[in-house]
Amino acid sequence: MQPIVYLNGQFLPLDQAFVPVLDRGFVFGDGIYEVVPVYSRLAFRIEEHLHRLQHSLDGIRLDNPFSREQWIELIEELIARNDGEDQYLYLQLTRGVAKRDHAFPKEVTPTVFMMSSLLVHPPQALVETGVAAVSVVDNRWDRCDIKAISLLPNVLLRQTAVDHQAAEAVMFRDGILTEGSASNIFFVENGVIMAPPKDNHMLPGITYDLVLELADAHGMPYEIGKYDQERVRRADELWMTSSTREVLPITQLDGQPINNGKPGPLFKKMYALYQDYKAHVMRRPD
Repeated sequence: MQPIVYLNGQFLPLDQAFVPVLDRGFVFGDGIYEVVPVYSRLAFRIEEHLHRLQHSLDGIRLDNPFSREQWIELIEELIARNDGEDQYLYLQLTRGVAKRDHAFPKEVTPTVFMMSSLLVHPPQALVETGVAAVSVVDNRWDRCDIKAISLLPNVLLRQTAVDHQAAEAVMFRDGILTEGSASNIFFVENGVIMAPPKDNHMLPGITYDLVLELADAHGMPYEIGKYDQERVRRADELWMTSSTREVLPITQLDGQPINNGKPGPLFKKMYALYQDYKAHVMRRPD
């Protein structure tokens, strides 16, 4: 069965959804996106996701075409029209269709696209063994806090990881940890969880926030700051987080083990807390 998508006021099968070639998202990458996990047909932290969506729209000076209530109604309808208790939603807005010119066009209607895919949870084997990562230079633009669709730098950096049979690229800007190519990064040092700050060099992750909330609620100390590459390499534990990957341990960086090369005790505690939160807060009660 074809997934049902939303495009510019219509719900229709994916293979019937088309966008003109002069859409500025296609021509310039002039747009933003958002990814929302869905558990038991409930959109996870929808208020936070809509807030981040608004932040991205503000960042590219694009008016939001919908109110909060309209977004929620459309999202709930899209979830209902697709299979799967657990899904993830991809939302994309571009500045719309106009003559190719770098300057903003006037009186153009934004293109709004949403689709749903089945949410595939990380295999238990990766949770138990961890994944490999490579370190790369963060050569992206200076507004990484905007969830822009122009993701070519992230694509190239992620491909670097794939080329080395690794799951993620851990980025450093001027030697300082920023994030992963498609994730946020944490490390553990002497029993303390270390996190980079939410500034213009990092996408403000919804899962990033949840990890720190869980740490605070369960007596796991953490610090937010700027950390250099050598400090990360000497870490007792290294983690990656994202909406679709949840929390995963990185046990190898550039071919070298992190500590003993096994998931650490704080990761195991955080993973258990995350799964408990998912079961009791994210999901619809039976």
